[in-house]
Amino acid sequence: MANPNNKKVAVTAGLRGASWSAQRMLEPYRSTPHPLLTEDGQGALGMLFSRGGERKVLFIMHPRELVLTHYLVPDALDAGWACWVQGARSIGNDLRLEHEFALYDVAAGMRHLRAQGFETIVLLGNSGGAGLFAFYNQQALCAPAQRISHTPAGRPTRFASADLPAADGIALVSPHPGQGILLMNALDPSVTDELDPFSVDPRLDPFSAANGFCAPPDSSRYSAEFIERYRAAQRQRVARIDTFARHLVEQRQAARERLKNGGSRQDKAVASHGPIFQVWRTDADLRCWDTSLDPSDRYVGSLWGSDPFISNLGSVSFARTVTPESWLSTWSGLSSNASLAKCAGAMEQPLLLIEYSGDNCVFPGDADAIYDAIPASSKERQRVRGNHHGQALEEGETSGQILAGRHLQRWLQDHF
Repeated sequence: MANPNNKKVAVTAGLRGASWSAQRMLEPYRSTPHPLLTEDGQGALGMLFSRGGERKVLFIMHPRELVLTHYLVPDALDAGWACWVQGARSIGNDLRLEHEFALYDVAAGMRHLRAQGFETIVLLGNSGGAGLFAFYNQQALCAPAQRISHTPAGRPTRFASADLPAADGIALVSPHPGQGILLMNALDPSVTDELDPFSVDPRLDPFSAANGFCAPPDSSRYSAEFIERYRAAQRQRVARIDTFARHLVEQRQAARERLKNGGSRQDKAVASHGPIFQVWRTDADLRCWDTSLDPSDRYVGSLWGSDPFISNLGSVSFARTVTPESWLSTWSGLSSNASLAKCAGAMEQPLLLIEYSGDNCVFPGDADAIYDAIPASSKERQRVRGNHHGQALEEGETSGQILAGRHLQRWLQDHF
């Protein structure tokens, strides 16, 4: 139910919000760390939670974080399943995150679980994990010769010869459309100079009262005409950053080509340089500040909190510091391959989608589009009250994490 007159504001939902309650892990269990070696020679780490004798395992992973104490681990164990929680090769640092190579990390976990004797593996993609697993599933089910051959920055993926074991089922929990689409929807298009975080085109400023902004806890009210111009300008800003990122990639590649014929000291410097750049003002999704847009139970604010000036200009936010390669592969809503819009059509396995009614990161329209694009003959959708991490919206009500866990347990037992 929409909450158009709300006077509450969103609170920051950090990793702590995604952790289990210690009271839910009182029954004996084992947690065993397993180092992994990927096919492309990188290392990753997984943790297996079990009570012994399981032949079915839930696989939880996020491309940027190691969510060892994810709140759904107890539910997997209570359902009689083991639970595998894995990190990508660069835990807690997405500076160089290219989703194409993160698929090798997923594959290493899949091979390890099969080698451990697990007969059934279900992938659980929570938040950004949904885009990662959707992309992995698409490439795993694709004929090797038809897999993506290069990253958006032009690096060979070598997927045609990669061993990408397929999963038996997929669960999506608060799945946003992919990190690139998430960022494009949240990008502040009023930036006029990427080198100046304070540059503003007042006609596109989402935090100007003249354009409909109201300070939280009040909800803003943006006009349809402003929203249309704003969304178009967001895509234009992404396209400009894409062009800049590709220029940096091409500049380095050209220098490497010249070095093959001798080249110069400057060519060697350019060829060796790994450029990094900053992207400011990335927390300006109009739906966060105007709750009449795609209405839900959410409060005014974003995943980062209720003060857009802090989250839009602060040092901690999505895609704040990137390489050209990570921008194009992960954060570009135009270039990234890891989006549900591009990958949901490959989800043929039994599927469960759980959304939270007060999510200020994944909105009802996002969940509608994702679910409608999934062709699985056996698919189920559940909506429960909670914020992005399933925390209760009101004091005293049952946590959405508990309700989501009940749906997950029942679905696992019914379908496998």
